[in-house]
Amino acid sequence: MKIEIGNLVSQIKRISDRIFERILSEKKIDAFNGAQGRILYVLWQEEHIPLKNIADRTGLAATTLTSMIDRMEDAGLVSRIPDKSDRRKTLLSLTSKARSLQQDYTAVSDQMSSIVYAGFSKEEIALCESMLRRIHDNLKQYD
Repeated sequence: MKIEIGNLVSQIKRISDRIFERILSEKKIDAFNGAQGRILYVLWQEEHIPLKNIADRTGLAATTLTSMIDRMEDAGLVSRIPDKSDRRKTLLSLTSKARSLQQDYTAVSDQMSSIVYAGFSKEEIALCESMLRRIHDNLKQYD
């Protein structure tokens, strides 16, 4: 049996990124790009978290994350807040502008899910996501 996980995951990532960006463009959503959307998604789930937590949850490298946060801050989407309990840490917070974009992001994300899982049953979707979580957990052990 030929195992192609690396190639398949890489291709899926490239294609899905292109489609996501195209959907953003079609919907005239230009306040953020796909990678910035991942950061916003994390913050919509939990605000005022350290940059390291965002890096862990998005898979973005710290150096990439820092420059993206700079651009997002310039665009009025996020703000950095010093952690009162640990001055070495910086927490990230959403602006009202970013909060107002959550519904648009959810619509794009739902459209992507429909494309990705076209023809899948609910059981197949659950199984696929379960297996992907296992792969993710396996890889995190070596990261």
